Amino acid sequence: MSRFYITTAIDYANGDPHLGHALEKIGADAIARYRRLRGDDVHFLIGMDEHGQKVAQAAEARGVAPQALTDELAGRFQAMWARLAISYDQFIRTTDAAHEAGVRALIARIAERDPSLFVERSYEGWYCVGCESFKRTDEIVDGKCVVHPTRALEWTAETNWFFALSRFAPFLKKLYAERPAFLQPESRRNEILAVLDQGLEDISITRSKLAWAIPFPLPSTAGGPQGTWVWFDALPNYLTATGYPEAGWEARWPAQLHVIGKDITRHHCLVWPAMLEAAGLPLPERVWAHGFIGLGGERFSKSAGVKIELAEAVDRFGADAFRYFLLREVPFDADGNFSWERLEDRYVAELADAFGNLASRVLAMLDRYRGGVVPAAGEPTSLDAAGDDAMQRYGAAMDALLLHRGGAAAWDLVAAANAFVGQQTPWNLAKQGDAAALDAVLAALSHALLRLAVLTSPFIPAAADQLWAALGQGEHLPPSGAWERAVRPDLKGAQTHRIPPLFPKPERPTT
Repeated sequence: MSRFYITTAIDYANGDPHLGHALEKIGADAIARYRRLRGDDVHFLIGMDEHGQKVAQAAEARGVAPQALTDELAGRFQAMWARLAISYDQFIRTTDAAHEAGVRALIARIAERDPSLFVERSYEGWYCVGCESFKRTDEIVDGKCVVHPTRALEWTAETNWFFALSRFAPFLKKLYAERPAFLQPESRRNEILAVLDQGLEDISITRSKLAWAIPFPLPSTAGGPQGTWVWFDALPNYLTATGYPEAGWEARWPAQLHVIGKDITRHHCLVWPAMLEAAGLPLPERVWAHGFIGLGGERFSKSAGVKIELAEAVDRFGADAFRYFLLREVPFDADGNFSWERLEDRYVAELADAFGNLASRVLAMLDRYRGGVVPAAGEPTSLDAAGDDAMQRYGAAMDALLLHRGGAAAWDLVAAANAFVGQQTPWNLAKQGDAAALDAVLAALSHALLRLAVLTSPFIPAAADQLWAALGQGEHLPPSGAWERAVRPDLKGAQTHRIPPLFPKPERPTT
């Protein structure tokens, strides 16, 4: 059994969960569920980034203490992830005492190994509160941050601690040369290589006027406390979640996969590796930077008025349908768009008509013609071959983190099974009294349904569980062993039962 430690970016605690958060969490959850199917020992981490100027400003605007705001928002995020069946193993908050201790220990470790990596000096520049970062000239267009064009940049001048990021340029160039798969997809790696070619600057890692932060552990010569920069606090969550620096943390570190948005690759793929190298700690194995989901070609933005309420989108057809839509509609290596029309189209055509109808028809025929008992299989059929092919393509796509292609492979099997029903006409075989041929057809269709229960479980886990149970395999599809069952399906003698439609068609208004 292989260890698979997967993380997502921790969500910033200055507003409610939105579609962008959901895209990342659902994608990472699909990966985690797939890895469990393949027998890995999965640990899936998500959480909240709760310090920083944005949080302090949001709390002040609401007239509450920052801790009270973060407690409330953490509850809302966890409630939404429960609703969307995000199967995380650990939820970390950067206000956790263990995390704060881990951050201070990591900074102290870096300082002990090479004190010259931390330098105190005065600095001034344009600061984006949205990014919680000082912006370089090439990151500013028309006086605004390219990532947060609706926010005003703030000119900030203060004496801070700096981290000597520039000294790690040779190390980072070697990393990307020797481990080209460290950052994927390739388009994101090329962006980081371009940044390296431009040259790295040392980065300010404390704020002198920020109280809502982890106190920086090194004493300041400028007088007064220094708060740790939110990214120097947030990035180590992946490490502190293992228990670092307490005994046993090495059993989980390094992470096999960080799943993040494409807008924070510089932090995760330049700053974070440099921090770990400075501390003498192993790097994560891979970083995957997914794209954005937009509305009509525009990125969702509360300040710009481009938004759809996440709860409303989930309410339309339920959590499974929403998960399926995002994973199929938005390529996990590129950008995509949300629309109510596309959500309904995919729900009706692919979930209700194709998948749900197939499950209902096959289970009904098993009940009608064989008392719900799956007959013995005959010689391999064209549907069995289609299932073998779908599983192979599905596995390759999911291994490559191309989740949309994995879903397409599964639904190719749905299409093949529906076509097989039309070609074999089991009802005619029953009328003709051809018991052997009918048994072979029903067995092949049952095997296809079992395979589909497994293949669809990372996408539509609730429906997959219902189908698994209807096939007489237990109440819940097990996280281990199910993949092997799907590779060589054998349902002879299983007692099945009919089920209500997995995805009922939406009611149309009468005129």
